[in-house]
Amino acid sequence: MKVGVVGAGNIGTALARRLVSAGHQVMLSFSREEGKLRSAAKAFGASPGKPADAALFGDVVALAVPWSVVPEALKSAGSLDGKVLWDCTNALKPDLSGLEVGTTSSGAETIARLAPKARVVKAIPPFAELLHSDDPRIGGKAATTFICGDDESAKALVRPLLEALPAEVVDSGPLENARYIEPAAFLLVRLAYGLRLGPRVGLCLLRG
Repeated sequence: MKVGVVGAGNIGTALARRLVSAGHQVMLSFSREEGKLRSAAKAFGASPGKPADAALFGDVVALAVPWSVVPEALKSAGSLDGKVLWDCTNALKPDLSGLEVGTTSSGAETIARLAPKARVVKAIPPFAELLHSDDPRIGGKAATTFICGDDESAKALVRPLLEALPAEVVDSGPLENARYIEPAAFLLVRLAYGLRLGPRVGLCLLRG
């Protein structure tokens, strides 16, 4: 599958590393420093490009930027009409003290309003540090990632990308359920960094 990644920071490069190694084609984009973008793309077997290039390139466009630059990143990507837009973001405050959006709405729903003709799918990957490590599993198991969206075919395209990271994917229904997925991901942030458990933590859904 072709994946255009808008965001060349820790999570964007982690997606490139894992998805390329799983046989997908990745274009990495959106960086303040063109040299670093090209170096990162080369290191992980991806191709570098502008956000608009990545949007045209991808069967799926992954948005992997800090919350504060989401509007700029979407504007740089240009038209996303009809595109599957995989929202990897979380609406964290800059000091990690809470969420900028929630729980009567969500970051994902905000993105859907900013890109109204995109087919938005919410799925926050495991921590970038985990995906960049030699062993991205925790105790031999892939962490659970919750996926939601209003377009079933769009979710079906994103699911195998998540599984390639790897992640244990749980379909969590419509996009409005991002209102609860995002706080759960924020809890992990507080555990990992606030309580210093480190990034080798994740959620696991048990079913009987």
